Amino acid sequence: MSNRKLPRMLQSPAVILLLIWMLVPLSMTLYFSFIRYVLNNLRRPEWTTPSVSNWRGLGNYEFVLKSKDFLFAIQNSLLIVCSILLLTVVLGVLIAVLINKSFPGQGVVRVLLISPFFVMPAVNAVLWINMILDPVLGLQGIAVAGINETIAGLRNTPLIGGFFSLWPEFNPISFRATQTSAYAVIMMVTWQWTPFAVLIFMTSLQSEDQQQKEAAILDGASAWSQFRFLTLPHLGRPIAIVVMIQAIFHLSLYAEIEIVSRGNGNKNLPYLIGEFANNNIGAASATGIFAVILANIVAIFLLRMVGKTLME
Repeated sequence: MSNRKLPRMLQSPAVILLLIWMLVPLSMTLYFSFIRYVLNNLRRPEWTTPSVSNWRGLGNYEFVLKSKDFLFAIQNSLLIVCSILLLTVVLGVLIAVLINKSFPGQGVVRVLLISPFFVMPAVNAVLWINMILDPVLGLQGIAVAGINETIAGLRNTPLIGGFFSLWPEFNPISFRATQTSAYAVIMMVTWQWTPFAVLIFMTSLQSEDQQQKEAAILDGASAWSQFRFLTLPHLGRPIAIVVMIQAIFHLSLYAEIEIVSRGNGNKNLPYLIGEFANNNIGAASATGIFAVILANIVAIFLLRMVGKTLME
């Protein structure tokens, strides 16, 4: 009996601290979501304090559900997260397989590939939206202008001028616009998080059974067959872990959306919470509870996927 009590006593401080760290903010958010709590209200100054007398019940939840941006924020959150996960996993697997072979300067290439992961999100967003995606001064604008100049020069060529005269003039894309700002966020976050996937997959490939690959080569298996039936199954567990970890982080994206579009037509749940939190703490708390529910749904799905992969 004493042998059982001692480990529990030693673990209890950490467990209690963890519970306090998790339950206190969640309890406060849940409490605020049921009351009228507005930071600035001259007509009803009593609403500016979190009091039980300002009880509103499910009113904040009803207000959030009727908000014109709520459903759009959920759809945009899922679009951004799913797109980033798909791109990072595909690119991560391809790059990891490519650099897994020995070649001159392999160590330098690996370090350069991993370095984007250490860039701060705000710095990453500023670099991408101003230096790469800007339609005038960015690399995109310079590249589109160069393509248009090249096509204009080819139109005067005797033999192929007629063909290039049919080409329209290309216009650079403004990624600060409503329809395209989400794609800009997807690109910049994919660039930053692909190295994380590469690092995990590259580490996993070090333990791949080379005898199986040698046997497959002797049996005449093509490179695609080796990749499909040997490499991909070996990367099943790392892929599941990468998807789960990245999904947790990407559901809370904020800095990139703020820098790219200021929420103009491109919002997710964390950004919507930030907008409500400027004044209406009750609505922000209710939106936070919805975000917790969405995160738990995604976590349950991913944990089942990871558990299924680990059991195979």
